[in-house]
Amino acid sequence: DLYVGGNEHAVLHLLYARFWHKVLFDLGVVSHEEPFTRLVHQGIILGEDGQKMAKSRGNVINPDDVVKTHGADALRLYEMFMGPLEQMKPWQTSGIEGVRRFLDRAFAALGTGNVSADAPYDLETQRAVHKTIKKVTHDIENMRFNTAISAMMVLVRQLGALPKVPLEASRSFVLIMSPFAPHLGEELWKRLGNTSTLAYEPWPTFDPELVKDDVIEMGVQVNGKFRATVTLPVGADQASAVELAMKDDKVRSYVDGKTVKKVVYVQGKILNFIVG
Repeated sequence: DLYVGGNEHAVLHLLYARFWHKVLFDLGVVSHEEPFTRLVHQGIILGEDGQKMAKSRGNVINPDDVVKTHGADALRLYEMFMGPLEQMKPWQTSGIEGVRRFLDRAFAALGTGNVSADAPYDLETQRAVHKTIKKVTHDIENMRFNTAISAMMVLVRQLGALPKVPLEASRSFVLIMSPFAPHLGEELWKRLGNTSTLAYEPWPTFDPELVKDDVIEMGVQVNGKFRATVTLPVGADQASAVELAMKDDKVRSYVDGKTVKKVVYVQGKILNFIVG
């Protein structure tokens, strides 16, 4: 279903696989003409000097050295966190510290006795957990690993700030983190009281009602130029949006003393005052 490979291998690996599959298709052995339904070319990781890694340049990064100093999970996470999968990216050894701190925060929040089945699972925390489940699920399906990790970084800070972390929230977080950091994932899973591996656990699901936003931030324009951002309830009508916008000092400074000839309002997207 999915072929992932660098475009430098298109002539040999990819073309070779397609050739043999088409032979088998012509012979009636397989039922699909193409071997893969989706192709993704991952970008090359460059050296810290921005050049392609080569021994002759002396810019090769040995993964074994990174594993020794920061651990395998940190190496995996950093490679995914560097940027979009398809982009060419330079290696920055200093960047590993950021993902290592994320792993340390996760352990401090969930692996040091701070989790309780009796801890209150308030609505705000539920919303944060379910939104992160939705985000990570969507990003994995679309191979946007860097933004999935960003979402988990935000959530672990929120969980770590709680007096006690609810067990249900902890279980969900560990399960969505485990494909990215499998070693820490298994360790935390055991510390949450489980006796078997998490590998066979079902992927957590999110409640559609909990991922809905009650309020949104919307841009306000005056004569087509962005002037401010206002926060308003989801589904607010034009009158409510105009009222909230006019409470903003920046918007009012461009509208006061002028005639509002027209108001263009696209619910949830933009509010534009045409003045003269």
